[in-house]
Amino acid sequence: MARRQRDDDFDQRLDWEIIVDANGPDEQALGWYYYLENHLRFPFKARCTVERPTSPLGVGDVVEVRGLPAEDVCEHEMFVNIAWQKRMLAVPLIQLTGLAVDDGTEQAIQDWHTWIDRGYQL
Repeated sequence: MARRQRDDDFDQRLDWEIIVDANGPDEQALGWYYYLENHLRFPFKARCTVERPTSPLGVGDVVEVRGLPAEDVCEHEMFVNIAWQKRMLAVPLIQLTGLAVDDGTEQAIQDWHTWIDRGYQL
């Protein structure tokens, strides 16, 4: 997997805001969950950039992101709720890129992508 170059701003957010004093994957997952909860501004439109076998989204699909699912859904990966066929469906955040979102939302999505691109896991 290709790794991104060091990003000092991301590393600072990671250490001081996202996974502060996290001991193990469970605490890291909670740190990410609350970071995203505090920085994503719902609802927002997003485009699917990569297919996943556990998601119905295809590359290019545009969806409305409505919120985060319950914490326990995000124990091993960060998900967001989307409006899908008259119901809410949780899909992996790594599949999505925000469209015309505010700076905080864009940064939070990018931070999660950077975490995954660096090969980190929960």
